[in-house]
Amino acid sequence: MKNVIIVGGGASGLTAGIFAARRGHKVTILEHKDKTGKKILATGNGKCNYTNLVQLPECYRSNDSTFPMKVLSVFGVHETIDFFRQLGIYPKEREGYVYPNSEQAASVVQVLEMELRQLKVNICLEVHVEHIYKNKNIFTLTTNKGDFTADKVILAAGGCASPNHGSDGSGYLLAKELGHKIIKPLPALVQLKSKEKYFKTLAGVRTEAYIKLFVNDRFTAEEKGELLIANYGVSGIPIFQLSRFAAKAISENKRVDLKVDFLPSLNWKDTFKLITERIKSNPKKTAEESMVGLFNNKLTFVMLKEVGIEPSLSWEKVNRKNITDLVNQIKEWKIPISETNPFEQAQVSAGGVDTAEISPISMESKLVKGLYLTGELVDVDGTCGGYNLQWAWSTGAIAGMNL
Repeated sequence: MKNVIIVGGGASGLTAGIFAARRGHKVTILEHKDKTGKKILATGNGKCNYTNLVQLPECYRSNDSTFPMKVLSVFGVHETIDFFRQLGIYPKEREGYVYPNSEQAASVVQVLEMELRQLKVNICLEVHVEHIYKNKNIFTLTTNKGDFTADKVILAAGGCASPNHGSDGSGYLLAKELGHKIIKPLPALVQLKSKEKYFKTLAGVRTEAYIKLFVNDRFTAEEKGELLIANYGVSGIPIFQLSRFAAKAISENKRVDLKVDFLPSLNWKDTFKLITERIKSNPKKTAEESMVGLFNNKLTFVMLKEVGIEPSLSWEKVNRKNITDLVNQIKEWKIPISETNPFEQAQVSAGGVDTAEISPISMESKLVKGLYLTGELVDVDGTCGGYNLQWAWSTGAIAGMNL
């Protein structure tokens, strides 16, 4: 039996605690908030999309694109569903997305905590770990509530995203203190900001769109889905999926632009035909009136203004070039991105401990024997859809099993 200390009582830390305790180790979890699992409670709008049946390499991002799937081959989605089923979570699946049948994130936290209690895992709340030292084979952790010693340490302290739920970046400092390289943490699954003034008018608009991300005019990534427009810029799942690439480019002082197609079901030629047919059907309508029913009224108003067409002008006074410009705007509206929203609004951190320094089959540090690194602390972040929680369960379970 070994004395194991886990730093962090989030998804990966709680999972690691269960698997370590099941192997007969004496386990203590140090959590610096007043409750464990706070970030889990906020996932999936409180319903907790805890994994996804679709597991592909492109669902995870990292400086080493091969590392996530190596980890998931050891403990993946089916092992996760079985693990939670044993704890009492009956799975409900929608298009690959897996939720607890109760549709309560609290259920996930409750079953984890119940299992930890049964296994007699010691959970210490409001304990902030300030330093970790290793002398010979013993780790010493200095905290605001005195020193702790351990044979093995699992760092599961999270990243920087949603600091009000406990992820304040302190885990990076501890890992760095122990000799690990930290790839610069950046907000991911986050909204993107623009300085364009028209966003104040467009705030509140929701619409289907096809969005391409360009970095220094080079195509980088694309997503399709519901675009949410706010007074600061853009949001919605497709924006979240693109945000990691935008954040990285902005941190490198590169120019980032989005090109948005507001009518992705039609190509340029068919869009031009659609607009001209609407004009011909009633040329006495104003430019704004003829677009009613095609786009949100606020979106129409700004579209017309952006290409120099006065919304109150009748189509009889609009020339072919104006129509061409309007179609170009509909199909490829260019939005310069100035920055991401901060970590407070981000769902996850990109970056973290370099995976080159971690074993994918045990999550043990290659630099410090007996140290394990899990969850968001590691340079792996998932797309929307339960992937970040899957990463937490997988890394926590593997670390706990390999002590």
